[in-house]
Amino acid sequence: MHAIAARRSAFEAAVCPHLPELRRAARRLTRSDAAADDVLQESLARAWRYWDGFDSGSNARAWMHRIVRNTFVNGWRRARREQRTLGDLQRARRAQLEILRSRQLRASAQDGVGDEVSGALAQLPDEFREVVVLVDLEGLSYRDAAARIGRPVGTVMSRLHRGRRRLSGVLRAYAEAEGYVRAAA
Repeated sequence: MHAIAARRSAFEAAVCPHLPELRRAARRLTRSDAAADDVLQESLARAWRYWDGFDSGSNARAWMHRIVRNTFVNGWRRARREQRTLGDLQRARRAQLEILRSRQLRASAQDGVGDEVSGALAQLPDEFREVVVLVDLEGLSYRDAAARIGRPVGTVMSRLHRGRRRLSGVLRAYAEAEGYVRAAA
């Protein structure tokens, strides 16, 4: 017990006089009182853990400043890695949802329409097909389709117009042959 008390006494004598200055340094780094307290607390825990490796004749103030700085930098890097990982996970999830949505649209597009129309729909780029299916085949309003795909109403209207125009071009010969429209003179 005596060794631990002596170790604690030496630690407090070397570190405690510098606590206000260390807190100010942590505050400058973090720009937040709460975050500065967290950095300082973690720094003190690290200093205590490695106190046996500290040379008693060394500069405890400089040693503690280095620990505070390293603790802050390590936390900042960890947070950056976590944000990057979270962003990667979110992008992967969005990609999965887009694949599922595209598959569902293809499946629903083929129900109730002829082979020619299904083939023409399959030729459309995904962003046009999605809107044509939602508005023309499923009967959603522009606003509902926009909410479903997470885009503005104007984008839905534009994609619908371009998708219909492409479908019209692809299906023109079929429509003329079947008598749905008059052949161009």
